Amino acid sequence: MPIDKFLTSSEFVDFENEIVANKAKEIAGGISDHLQISKACFEFVRDEIKHSWDYKLDPVTCKASDVLKFGTGYCYAKSHLLAALLRANGIPAGLCYQRLTISEDKPPFCTHGLNAVLLPGHGWYRIDARGNKEGVNAVFSPPFERLAFPIITAGEMDFPEILAEPLPQIVQVLESCDNYQKVADNLPDIVVIRN
Repeated sequence: MPIDKFLTSSEFVDFENEIVANKAKEIAGGISDHLQISKACFEFVRDEIKHSWDYKLDPVTCKASDVLKFGTGYCYAKSHLLAALLRANGIPAGLCYQRLTISEDKPPFCTHGLNAVLLPGHGWYRIDARGNKEGVNAVFSPPFERLAFPIITAGEMDFPEILAEPLPQIVQVLESCDNYQKVADNLPDIVVIRN
């Protein structure tokens, strides 16, 4: 898997944006260890950026720079910011997805966004910065994954793909909905990922 694409700035993972680049540098704070920087970036996005649904916040964000500017985003947007902060620090980062039930461990389903980071000595390691709350406790503890949501119901799945860019269906929902409730009402349910 070519690593270069997981280190580049793009429309939605826009770490060349000044506020993202500055925040990435601030988070790293002179640390050179990729493991420590990865943990610091993860914890910043998990703890300091509010999940739009949990906090009932607008505007709907998609680009990493907007997530940082407004301090809020759905899981997808938060994953764009985390990828941008990691890439800005020279750490390969990608986007991952799960298919999960929306509530009460029964259909309907929706797609959930998270990240994978390439860590020295560990390889690709998935992290989920959607934000902790009651019943959700995602942590950075390689080599063990501690994601926000386990796969427990028939029909749920972890998609194995690690993508450099967000899925078009995700971008379409985030860019077409003008408030957090509309996003919640239109959460995509992706069954197959095609690169």
